Amino acid sequence: MHNPGTAQDRFPAQERFADGAQYIAGRLTGGTSGRTHAVVDPATGEEVCTYELAGTDDVDAAVAAAREAFPDWAGATPGERSDALHRFAAVLAERAEDFARAESLQCGKPLKLTREFDVPGTIDNTAFFAGAARHLQGQSAGEFSGDHTSYIRREPIGVVGSIAPWNYPLQMAAWKILPAVAAGNTVVLKPSELTPLTSLMFAQAATDAGIPEGVINIVTGTGKEAGEHLVGHPDVAMTSFTGSTAVGKRVAEIATATVKRIHLELGGKAPFVVFDDADLEAAVNGAVAGALINTGQDCTAATRAYVQRPLYEEFVERTAALMETVRLGDPFAPGTDLGPLVSYAQRDRVAGFVDRARAYARVVTGGEAPRGELRNGAYYRPTLIVDAPQDSEIVQSEVFGPVLVVLPFDTDDEGIRLANDIPYGLAASAWSRDVYRANRATRELRAGCVWINDHIPIISEMPHGGYKQSGFGKDMSSYSFEEYTQIKHVMFDNTAVVRKDWHRTVFGDR
Repeated sequence: MHNPGTAQDRFPAQERFADGAQYIAGRLTGGTSGRTHAVVDPATGEEVCTYELAGTDDVDAAVAAAREAFPDWAGATPGERSDALHRFAAVLAERAEDFARAESLQCGKPLKLTREFDVPGTIDNTAFFAGAARHLQGQSAGEFSGDHTSYIRREPIGVVGSIAPWNYPLQMAAWKILPAVAAGNTVVLKPSELTPLTSLMFAQAATDAGIPEGVINIVTGTGKEAGEHLVGHPDVAMTSFTGSTAVGKRVAEIATATVKRIHLELGGKAPFVVFDDADLEAAVNGAVAGALINTGQDCTAATRAYVQRPLYEEFVERTAALMETVRLGDPFAPGTDLGPLVSYAQRDRVAGFVDRARAYARVVTGGEAPRGELRNGAYYRPTLIVDAPQDSEIVQSEVFGPVLVVLPFDTDDEGIRLANDIPYGLAASAWSRDVYRANRATRELRAGCVWINDHIPIISEMPHGGYKQSGFGKDMSSYSFEEYTQIKHVMFDNTAVVRKDWHRTVFGDR
């Protein structure tokens, strides 16, 4: 039997974060809220470390540090920022195993997932934005108005206040920090208080790579206190938030008071549309992988499978059978496919959705927490639900757990209509061997990303972001890079004389 050991055996976090869980101006420090919080291993319920939460004074200090660092960092050449980010990528690569273990411990992710996906993806993102830093371009000069030459400058915005969720703490920190600093901004990031460890390690690695103190700051506090204060801070020029749609609306409300730019990546409820000519085996494997990635705690996870009637019964049968082979277990054990949810509260939330659905739908497999040696962790079995009405809670609301709902459809028009019949629009997939069907799906599915015959892969070069109530703005790619800039029009009078005719036009004769 695999012996998981203690949290301290897996990752000595207590010693590493003994000085606190705030990273301000290049140093770890304690919080000032007067309240403590524990990071808990969700696989065992064991406390990993305890730290003092950030208060508003910590947010003010972090914003001040970022504001002080901004002029020099914004004034650095693109090449200098690029070189710093390349060094940063190298430091992350050297510490890859450390990051993988910390991410697994605080989130409950299988170690094989953090080793093969979370950490390599973060390093790749860092390398991408290191290159992108040299390619921030304005617009070529041109004479658009008589004797005047105009051109466009792209400039950094200032201090960016970012708020990241707990489902991908390392990657979300990277997605928020990297494009901002590559463009010359400075950042204050508030990670979830549940999962701050890798965000703090990320900031420390940046300092060790030579990125100046104050460019990247971390404040670990609650959303109500630290988060809202950061969003409303008058010296924060832009807010970037990833999380639920409900909280995103609150962020937007607060940000309007100072008319700051906002970037929102919000909830998702991705449809998985299987047409009757699809490769059924590929679709079943894709549905299980897409639904269970990160224990379903992924806003792009496949949550609603719409299967055309000729394939429906077999799809349900084979999907249930495959789900039952998924191995739950210790995240650090080599054979584990699925770890726990991030917390007991999240497990109970998922269980509540499933229990309420029993009144109007049928649970084919799963629908319970495991017993035995996993009973102390926040585990929940992979769950397949059928016969749910389209307007039911389990179909319309984001569960954020290992739960897939399967519904039948008859015509192509109906399948696409049902897929779009939801407030969210972050991601979707369509499964078909027919190029015309697939092309139609890419046009008509209302989502920021549409996969064909696949579900879930992302790459640094392409954007990630939503339609409808999934928010606006893009992460990753050059589109993300541009989001963290502002555009300035510069105009030169090419004549060497005072333009009295212009003055006369405006003010009349004097």
